[in-house]
Amino acid sequence: MTGPYIPDAVEMPRMPTPAAVTLPDDSCDAHCHVFGPYADFPLHLRSTYAPPDAPATRYLKMLDTVGMQRGVLVQPAPYGTDVSAIIDAIARRPTQLRGVGVAAPDADAQLLGQWYAAGIRGLRFIEARDPQGNLFPGSVGFDSIETLAPAMRQTGMHVQMWGPYDRYLPVLEKVTDLGLPVVIDHMASVVIDRGVQDPLFQLLCRLLRDGRLWIKLSVCRVSTQAPDYADVRPFHDALLAANVERVLWGSDWPYVRMGERAPAVGRLIELAWDWFGDEATRRQVWVTNPTHLYGFEGAGK
Repeated sequence: MTGPYIPDAVEMPRMPTPAAVTLPDDSCDAHCHVFGPYADFPLHLRSTYAPPDAPATRYLKMLDTVGMQRGVLVQPAPYGTDVSAIIDAIARRPTQLRGVGVAAPDADAQLLGQWYAAGIRGLRFIEARDPQGNLFPGSVGFDSIETLAPAMRQTGMHVQMWGPYDRYLPVLEKVTDLGLPVVIDHMASVVIDRGVQDPLFQLLCRLLRDGRLWIKLSVCRVSTQAPDYADVRPFHDALLAANVERVLWGSDWPYVRMGERAPAVGRLIELAWDWFGDEATRRQVWVTNPTHLYGFEGAGK
């Protein structure tokens, strides 16, 4: 079904308690989503998961609770290419919020320029497919990156990619040669059992060392050992060691498809605090890196 439509039922997202640590000023959660209010921002495609009740007001309350002053909102697939909900949220705190949208392959520089002026700083490309090989509704695949690259280059946007681990191998080096910043979601969906010496993971680390991509540390999406996520720690540390100036941190709130497994954002912050290990790394990942990539005001130092 295509919309716009208001979902029959919604799922209340897990709201956090305050983190037990004090984050650096201007810290940024670089990966969250907003949904609704559905009367104002109905969905455009039938969701493959229970849509959460996660409007901008609830998202901002979440950020305030855990002590994040900045945030990046990423377009959820059921909204297709309609970025109205993200733009509305950004307008509430325009110096503190940025967005990543999804654009049709024929979008031009004029449209992307309008989005950029409203706070959208990148476009997301998703390669998740159903058993028949079709992209999930609302997704624009990796094969559209090159098509949209000229308009993105003209307007100053970056590429954001998410897909199954092995989908990166055929395209990653080509995409990083397009002259655009490239951001990989959710630690590239690494397959834990293949280990850090896996050739694809080593390629990611090499491109990271060379400054050819950025990667988001979102441990809850790749680990099978919640709530301590010990199985993903070697990958997390290897990415940090490859290039601490090109990693970002994202909670992924409100955790669609996770149900009872959804973590608490405050707990994820406490875990990252420990894993980062020192004040310099915490400031680099939570403040400096997102400041530079997303164009927040100030040097982020």
